[in-house]
Amino acid sequence: MSLISLSLIPFLTALHFAALLGLSLYGLHRLWLIRCLSGAKPFMEPVPAPYDASEPFPLVTVQLPLYNERFVVERLLDAAASLEWPADRLEIQLLDDSDDETAALVDERVIRWRRQGVAISVVRRAGRDGYKAGALANGLLSARGAFIAIFDADFIPPKDFLRVTMPWLRDPAVGMVQCRWSFCNAVHSWLTAVQTLLLGPHFSIEHRVRYQQGLFFNFNGTAGVWRRSAIESAGGWQSDTVTEDLDLSYRAQLAGWRFVYREECQVPSELPVTLAALRSQQQRWAKGSIQTARKILPRLLRSRLPLGVKIEATAHLMANIYWLLGMMVMLTLYPAVVWRVGIGLHQFLRLDLPLFLATSGAIMGYFLLYAVRSGSVRLRYLLLLPALTIGLAPSISLSVLKGLFSWGGVFQRTPKFGVQGREKVPGLAFLYHQKNLPYIVMNSLLSLYCLLPLLFAWQRGSWFAMPLFLLFPFGFALVVARDIGETLQTRGVRE
Repeated sequence: MSLISLSLIPFLTALHFAALLGLSLYGLHRLWLIRCLSGAKPFMEPVPAPYDASEPFPLVTVQLPLYNERFVVERLLDAAASLEWPADRLEIQLLDDSDDETAALVDERVIRWRRQGVAISVVRRAGRDGYKAGALANGLLSARGAFIAIFDADFIPPKDFLRVTMPWLRDPAVGMVQCRWSFCNAVHSWLTAVQTLLLGPHFSIEHRVRYQQGLFFNFNGTAGVWRRSAIESAGGWQSDTVTEDLDLSYRAQLAGWRFVYREECQVPSELPVTLAALRSQQQRWAKGSIQTARKILPRLLRSRLPLGVKIEATAHLMANIYWLLGMMVMLTLYPAVVWRVGIGLHQFLRLDLPLFLATSGAIMGYFLLYAVRSGSVRLRYLLLLPALTIGLAPSISLSVLKGLFSWGGVFQRTPKFGVQGREKVPGLAFLYHQKNLPYIVMNSLLSLYCLLPLLFAWQRGSWFAMPLFLLFPFGFALVVARDIGETLQTRGVRE
């Protein structure tokens, strides 16, 4: 125990149990979501009739924010230009902040579609002030539509998207309609398959439950349609957080706007195919959600909303704290075990193990329910989910801390490569990688540290504890191996 001061061990043990308690609250929230989805009566809301020739079609502006998307920009433009809506009631804005060859691809494609009678404009700025939020706000200045549909570069809007979503906006109280994401490259690798387990429940469980229960839920930055007046009355797009979509969602709902979620309307999207891209995406989401919580929660808690709405909104906005709690559990596991060596490791198992398994069991049950209900995720990938989240926890936890103590920040785009199904990733894709070396070093050291409780259990013959203790070094080793593999591919491309 020379690695840890003896005077710190009781404190670290207390911290260990506090973190476990925090995780158990998160697990209870997952169980509540499951209960709401499984136990409630089927939610039946009358589907509005589609628009037809007997009524005027509203003018819709489709905004496509872009930044260096050479692999997917043509696919995005083609899909947006093919949307089924009267040509004189549709305009498309390319909000292009690119500083690479994407701009030339945009100009060429735009000319082609203009010749076919599609109203497309390209909006460019001198800089990237405000990043995506700044681009959306700038585009809104020249947008003509009363309704704004938004698609990120890695999405492929289906032709009937507007026909399915716009009827819901006949209700003047509805400020936004969000559709479900589907994944066009879920079978590409084990990494993309596990991501479907991470992201799928956010829509098919969380959004469904929150919508059905009349609770707050969020626009996901893409695959949705806004009423322009809802954006403007809520204060518009703001860039003091790196999740401008979550921020505006809560401000709009606090202003009284109702949101609609449509599970049956699926918009294909591309999952990150590299670990570096996934990590960058999750870091931004974690940091931005905490920044939004700091910004929104004081106002929300002072509001006259029902207590249940406030509690669930708090759980929603603070959900990424569980990454930090998981790291605390991992880092304090060894001192917590050693501090009680005098009472025997079997006593540890009677207390810590049931608490940990109850917490992780609730969380894994949540993902298992999604996997079974969706029928599209192979259950074997469920076993890799805890390992991957353990390996990602250190980097995401650092982003949570940044969100707690800073505002805004650089909007790190998630690289997209136009990959569908099992298609091969373009060689140039690996030039987009972040520097993986710091993460390789950090996770390697953590993997070694996590061997200490495993060795401790081995020396005392506590075989039942070993599978649990083995999960932590395995998770870090899995991520290190993936990072090393991607780094070698990057070097091969550059050479």
